[in-house]
Amino acid sequence: MKTHESQEMYLETILLLRRKHSSVRSVDIVEELGYAKSSVSRAVNLLHDGGLIDIDENGEITLTAEGRNKAEAVYEKHRVFTDAFMKMGASHAVAEENACRIEHVVSDELFRIIKRYFSEH
Repeated sequence: MKTHESQEMYLETILLLRRKHSSVRSVDIVEELGYAKSSVSRAVNLLHDGGLIDIDENGEITLTAEGRNKAEAVYEKHRVFTDAFMKMGASHAVAEENACRIEHVVSDELFRIIKRYFSEH
């Protein structure tokens, strides 16, 4: 993985796949993201080496506590931005697309400010 953004994207994908399915494997991530198997395999290995996921003997992927915390934080940003953009008049599709972009680059401080603003308005 080249960036912190892609690490977050993989963690969020694993989190959301896990909510939909009883188990998650690399092939599920490949199908969800449309990436090459080799790219997903490399990313999964880096996440594992970084202590963010566990992989059992059957290839099932689970988030570690640290991985889950990071994934939940990214997904919260996604939800807040999507809702905020829709409140401002964006369509669901436009809100989702832009939330996916912004969630990975906004600072935690600015996110807290935006979250507080939209919870009050």
